[in-house]
Amino acid sequence: MDIFETAKIGQMEVKNRVVMPPMDMYSAGDDGKITPFHMTHYTTRVVGGVGLVITEVVAVSPEGRISANDLGLWEDDQKEGMKNLVEACHALDGKIAMQIGHAGRKCEVEGLPHMAPSAIDFNPEEYPVPMEMTKEDIDKAIQDFQAAAKCAAEVGFDGLEIHAAHGYLIHEFLSPLSNERTDEYGGSLENRVRFLAEVIAAIKEVWPAERPLWMRVSATDHAPGGIDCDEMVKIVNLVKDDIDLVHVSSGGLITVPIHLFAGYQVQYAEQIRRECDIPVIAVGLIEDFTLAQNIIEDERADFVALGRELLRNPYWFLHALYRRKMKEDIPEAYHRAFK
Repeated sequence: MDIFETAKIGQMEVKNRVVMPPMDMYSAGDDGKITPFHMTHYTTRVVGGVGLVITEVVAVSPEGRISANDLGLWEDDQKEGMKNLVEACHALDGKIAMQIGHAGRKCEVEGLPHMAPSAIDFNPEEYPVPMEMTKEDIDKAIQDFQAAAKCAAEVGFDGLEIHAAHGYLIHEFLSPLSNERTDEYGGSLENRVRFLAEVIAAIKEVWPAERPLWMRVSATDHAPGGIDCDEMVKIVNLVKDDIDLVHVSSGGLITVPIHLFAGYQVQYAEQIRRECDIPVIAVGLIEDFTLAQNIIEDERADFVALGRELLRNPYWFLHALYRRKMKEDIPEAYHRAFK
């Protein structure tokens, strides 16, 4: 495989294997609507040549926001800005997917309920003890995911990513560190996966079959008693028939020191790709072109996501093209900058 070649996620073709991953910008208003900042932020990376842009997490409900400045898609009047964003990216020959999620116990919005699988706080100094969700709360959250997915389909997003990572609601159900339920949503691995499986099933009822659906996961909680990559393999294998890809990150459930280094999470993507036989996106301090290309060439992952590096340099991919002496693939308007 080669980082510059076209590739597919499900039936969706992307022009290369470089991805802009979700990164919260905290730049929306209380209404959760797209702003001029978002239009510039995302279209700049499309012009910069990345094969796929994934939005920051879009909350499926007001109480599902991480902060009061998160994007949302729980009301019809939020759709217009999303549609404008999709059309702008498409006009620039880009592909854009939406990530949808629910903050769960990590909601920081004052005056809204903090809900989680169990009444276990994330950080007692900064977060309240959440309410344990009732079956009615669970059903509503699933319906909220479904409604947001339907809206995302209607405005034309090319793909949909379910946020099941970084300590937010779905991840909270998956990990025994945050899920101490004794009903059908807790205890055994199959029970802890039930909420995720029901979210996926509900989304598939409204999401077009020809557009890809995938999830982002934390492959390990980096903590004793939590999820490790071996268990995440089992989780992925339980739902992989209903998704097209796994975006592999780690951590976020509890505050714990993590040893960081370039490409530190690639090992998890590689294991899930190998043991689950499903395409993966690798992410995590992938900044250097040689590292990114080697990950793809060595078939450790199918796609590489560059987060902070694309914040620093939206034109990273154009520099990569120039390095490979593929100047003809750089937008003609920018040729004078690459001599």
